Amino acid sequence: MPEISRFYGIVIKMFHNDHLPPHFHAEYGEQRMVVAIDTLAVVAGKLRPRATGLVMEWAAEHQNELRHVWEQSRRQESLDRIDPLP
Repeated sequence: MPEISRFYGIVIKMFHNDHLPPHFHAEYGEQRMVVAIDTLAVVAGKLRPRATGLVMEWAAEHQNELRHVWEQSRRQESLDRIDPLP
């Protein structure tokens, strides 16, 4: 699963040709979470509250880029990296 961003120990990844709805995976240590791109709803798993807040802040700032990378993943293309939180 290609990494598309990393910040504050959180790793954001996306599978190539993954199932719908469009989503990304966030990892923080041993914790995992899946977030829908369009609604920013947590689809599965959970992270610590602080990490979840950082992921949601990042995702809200990069929602259009996430949609673009999702389309790249569906076409099994190389995935663009997305800037981390500052």
